[in-house]
Amino acid sequence: MQMLFTWASKWWPGLIPLAVMWGFAAWNNTLPVEADLSARSSAALKDTVLDKTRIAVDGRDVSLAADAFSEEGRRDAVTTVELVPGVRLVDDQTRLVPEAKPFVWNAERDVVRVTLSGSAPLPSMKARLTEAARKEVNGGEVADQMGLARGAPARFEAAAMLLLDQIGKLKDGKITISDTKVNLSGMARDLGGREAIAAALKNLPEGFSIAANEIKAPPYIFQAYKDPVAATVTLTGYVPDNSVHAAIATSASRKFFTEKVVDNLKASIGAPASFNTAVVAALGALSRLSTGTLVVSDREVKLSGDALYEGAANDIRAGLGKDFPKTWLYKPEITVKPAAGPVDGTVCQQLFSELLAKGKIRFESKRADIDPDSAGVLDHLIETALRCPTTNIEVAGHTDADGEDSFNQALSEKRAQAVIDYLVKAGLPADRFTAVGYGSTQPVAGNDTDDGKAQNRRIEFLVR
Repeated sequence: MQMLFTWASKWWPGLIPLAVMWGFAAWNNTLPVEADLSARSSAALKDTVLDKTRIAVDGRDVSLAADAFSEEGRRDAVTTVELVPGVRLVDDQTRLVPEAKPFVWNAERDVVRVTLSGSAPLPSMKARLTEAARKEVNGGEVADQMGLARGAPARFEAAAMLLLDQIGKLKDGKITISDTKVNLSGMARDLGGREAIAAALKNLPEGFSIAANEIKAPPYIFQAYKDPVAATVTLTGYVPDNSVHAAIATSASRKFFTEKVVDNLKASIGAPASFNTAVVAALGALSRLSTGTLVVSDREVKLSGDALYEGAANDIRAGLGKDFPKTWLYKPEITVKPAAGPVDGTVCQQLFSELLAKGKIRFESKRADIDPDSAGVLDHLIETALRCPTTNIEVAGHTDADGEDSFNQALSEKRAQAVIDYLVKAGLPADRFTAVGYGSTQPVAGNDTDDGKAQNRRIEFLVR
């Protein structure tokens, strides 16, 4: 017996390394099996729509955890793993993605970025919406804050994609889908943007409707800047169409006689009613300033600058809004240009001649009523007359040769007197001026062409 115990005590410790070696061999053989089952299970699920998929393998038992987007999809995923060769048992830890009621999706734009929030029904659709937003902002920043949820209405992606097409037309704003109702708010980036968005919304998928569209148009702006140093009047901003554009450009060329008109206007929809009438009237006021800025923003007119003399400043302030519609607002900020120094009669005559060589005092056809477009010329003549207070001035009227001599003689006298009346109303002494009519007796060009006749119809200032 003693010999048996002695013998056993010598061999049983040798079982320990054998057990370790067996365990290592078993573990070493199990690892490839588990890795293979995990890989094949993942491959089997590659075409299955799931989110947050996690696969764990213990021997030949597979634990599957995932978020599914439908009950059918959840069951199909579990069945797919059960059918993987070598899988003995599937521990189903799948669940359904929560349902959103109502199903809300938002696209919001500010100066910095576009932010997508709310819910998307599928991961792939979430990615497509994000990419579409990036294209609309030309690679600008897009913040994806969308979650995943069930409950999206039919044709949701088509509706969201159409609405993302509109986000690029916004300067800022927000677009929301709540189930099948669409809400929009914000400011369009360009004139016409609001109308373009409204037109696009007519193509929303069946079942979707507009609950609110509060997209605003940017201000409709027309600007004119008179620069005496560069001798230019620069027109910028918008006009409704080509015909109004031509009318405004023509009016500007008649009103501004010493400046070159630089026309940078563009045609766009969205002009307020009576736009043409108001702009032409405001340009007339600007033409009377030495330097000035005109801004027409929707139905508000702002005119600032220096009048040539105090009487002109008062007249512009009082008369600016008389030709505007009642619904329009206007704000004159008119100061007076510092008076220039006095000059003698010779210089005064030279200044008069230079002014009347550049601009004409116009009248209604065959009448002595002064055309309002002549206000700028007259103000410059008045400013010059104020610089030579001791001189007497003959205002000479001339006509072309059309019509009877007696009629032309009388018309030339009436027109000369109308000019003097304008000067006296502006504050100049009446006894400094004499009206003389020469009819058609002193032409400066031939009367056989329209251009020659236009040159002969004139007013001259002669220092006596």
